[in-house]
Amino acid sequence: MQRLQSGRHFLQIPGPTNVPDRILRAIERPTIDHRGPEFKGLGFEVLEGIKEIFQTKQPVIIYPASGTGAWEAALVNTLSPGDRVLMYDTGHFSSTWHKLATKLGLDAELLLGNWREGAKPEAIEQALSEDENRAIQAVCVVHNDTATGITSDIPAIRNAINRAGHPALFLVDTISSLGSMDYRHDEWGVDVTVGGSQKGLMLPPGLSFNAISKKALAASSEAKLPRSYWDWQDMLNVNKQGVFPYTPATNLLYGLRESIRMLLEEGLDQVFSRHHRLAEATRTAVQAWGLELNAINPSEYSNSLTAVVLPPGHDADAFRKGVLECFNVSLGSGLGRLNGKVFRIGHLGDFNEPMLLGTLGAIEMGLDLAEIPHLPEGVRAAMSNLVENKR
Repeated sequence: MQRLQSGRHFLQIPGPTNVPDRILRAIERPTIDHRGPEFKGLGFEVLEGIKEIFQTKQPVIIYPASGTGAWEAALVNTLSPGDRVLMYDTGHFSSTWHKLATKLGLDAELLLGNWREGAKPEAIEQALSEDENRAIQAVCVVHNDTATGITSDIPAIRNAINRAGHPALFLVDTISSLGSMDYRHDEWGVDVTVGGSQKGLMLPPGLSFNAISKKALAASSEAKLPRSYWDWQDMLNVNKQGVFPYTPATNLLYGLRESIRMLLEEGLDQVFSRHHRLAEATRTAVQAWGLELNAINPSEYSNSLTAVVLPPGHDADAFRKGVLECFNVSLGSGLGRLNGKVFRIGHLGDFNEPMLLGTLGAIEMGLDLAEIPHLPEGVRAAMSNLVENKR
């Protein structure tokens, strides 16, 4: 029988994140008729409001699905069987998106990365420049890879596509950056942006998104991959009336409405600044412990999460288990080739300085208990960093 632990559990994985009480109260409202007039008001509000979060004036499709569903929707609405797709391997999730594309019958090329650096614009530009027949139909990049704590420079990649003079669509995954890090669908020239509910939007899992450009919508009329549930046009046709073509996740839409309100009340610039501040303090703690960040380029550090490399001979999963059992704090595991080598600290969503310091304190105590070589100075360094950034 598992021992009861007092106090609130610290869910510090990089998603799902903590769901604030305000959103929980919104979700617990009675379910209403999704064909009735009251629902239409909710539908119109979330369909318009979510555009502000993506920083777009174009349509955003909302699916009752995980982010994986939104990955698939982005591909099947824009591409045809056998189409060439260029993808960049920045971590477990870019690799998984590539596997999904291959299963769909696409000719998906994965530019290999080392899982410690972001997508290289120059490598993408070279691949597109060498594509003399313009056979590549889409470029797919993960903005912030949740497995590795690496952020790729989306505007620089857009510029690389432009320099190559290539007509390929540009598809970007923002599942762990939307609502946490600055992201501009329109300004950055993205054709399809993929998002999910369970991270920066502070919701439970179950909603996902496709923000689509005019170019992507035009491509969807020619795309030949089979689609039914994921069809954009079916969605767009009825979204004009504030409803959906099939039963929506009504109570999650209540939560989404509250999430949008909370983000806009705080102000997106302040949301991004808060995430940056907490991420900087986390990285300061890791470096003060004498441990290694998985991301090696400061310009590519993630403000949503930090992946920490443990010294050789120490099992990150055993360390995580100890922190959970002793201090009721959940940390993210290493995925794919990083399994057992790193642990991940989520610092996104409904999160503030005291919550961060509690998390870092549990980690520092866990390092002591696991006898992992470190300097016992991380929490103090993080505190100093936070105070300095408040002056």
